[in-house]
Amino acid sequence: MLIGDVARRSGVSARMLRHYDSLGLVRPTGRTDAGYREYSSEDIRRIFHIESLRSLGLSLREVGRALDDQDFTPSELVDDLIRQTRERIADETELLTRLRRIGAAEPAGWEDVLQIVALLQALGSKSAGTRQRAALSSIEEVPMPVEALVEAALSETDPNVAGALRWALAQSGDGGLALLAEGLGSSVAEVRKRAVQSIAEIPDGEATALLQDALTNPDIVVRRYAALALGARGVADAVPTLIDMVVEETNDVGAADALSALASRPALADQIATGLVDCLAHGTVESSARRRLAQALADIPGITASRALADLSHDEDRAVALTAAYILGIRNAR
Repeated sequence: MLIGDVARRSGVSARMLRHYDSLGLVRPTGRTDAGYREYSSEDIRRIFHIESLRSLGLSLREVGRALDDQDFTPSELVDDLIRQTRERIADETELLTRLRRIGAAEPAGWEDVLQIVALLQALGSKSAGTRQRAALSSIEEVPMPVEALVEAALSETDPNVAGALRWALAQSGDGGLALLAEGLGSSVAEVRKRAVQSIAEIPDGEATALLQDALTNPDIVVRRYAALALGARGVADAVPTLIDMVVEETNDVGAADALSALASRPALADQIATGLVDCLAHGTVESSARRRLAQALADIPGITASRALADLSHDEDRAVALTAAYILGIRNAR
């Protein structure tokens, strides 16, 4: 079969067939009287083998070795091709993500595109200072794509940069809430904590709803951060978790402050006082916990809190009794 016929039937151009010939990959078995290349059935079969191996990403040199070296084993080469393919996919995925983020920012011109790219690069810098400046400038200059802000906030380990990123997310509105909600379900505890911290700084009704859902999260850290944020927003659902935080000495000062803020609403004051008193009713509560409960009762108005403090002023633990008596004296003097 002449080269033109082989090209038509195989889909490999005549030019490439000549290149294969020059490399020694496929040398036509014969020649016509006029000197034209003539390919046998075996030659054509080899051409198809070459194309099959090329489709896997092998170079022509690797193809020749695979076909001609009897001692050649494919496993090492295939493993290397897998590694190269994964790296290429990762690079392409990163590029696709960057392009999507630029598109989401709706740049007005190439100047905006360049600024967005610069911000994205700065956000991925190894320098904490550079990342922080990028987060702070993302609102003042060209808006940073919210997806990039969320990704950065969920992975940031530096506390100062993390604070700047949460601020930037809060300034950007509620666009990142869906992604942050996904972060609450992450298998990584630190990601869950960063997600709830970020949601807590977004002053939005939808953010509040997410925080209320987070009160039932399996992760106790998430529940506690959600309770503190909800307490500041006046949401009564946070009360049980806040009381537990006081008892367990987990940010008990912040929890007591949140309970005090909630107790400014008369309808909640007695509920909170009753919850704190119920904890005191358990005989297993240690003296340190009783002292914290007394301190938490200090700013809870109403007769229930006053009676509990009066009882605590006679506590068997002197430190608890003195604390309760001191608080009660201040309340009576008001």
